[in-house]
Formats: sequence, C-alpha cells, structure tokens
Amino acid sequence: MSGDFRDGVPPLAALAAQALGWPPEAFWHATPAELAIALGPIAATGEGMTRADLEHLMKAAPDD
Repeated sequence: MSGDFRDGVPPLAALAAQALGWPPEAFWHATPAELAIALGPIAATGEGMTRADLEHLMKAAPDD
C-alpha cells in the first residue's frame, strides 16, 4: 500500500529530532497535534518577494 501513514514516519521523526531535539521516545509518545504545535505555524507569514525585490537581487548578483 503506497502513500499510507508509514511513508511519513521517517521524515517526521527526523524533523522532530533535528528541529526540536526530540529523542525517539518523545516523538513516539507525541500526538500529531502536539507535533504540529511544537513545529509552529506552517502557513506563510510574510508577503513574499515582490518583482522589485527580485530585480534588485538579479542586479546585485548576476549569473554571468
């Protein structure tokens, strides 16, 4: 069965260990909601880059 929950466990466990410093026991005892809260908001919080920002960066660091 592809795409089931088991496919997501290794990346989530690695993320919990790297980003949060959680040992495996903490990951396995946490609920999905607790993991989501610990990782923080996943929605974009900023406005993003404007065209003017992009043009400024392109002038500052040309690819040639």
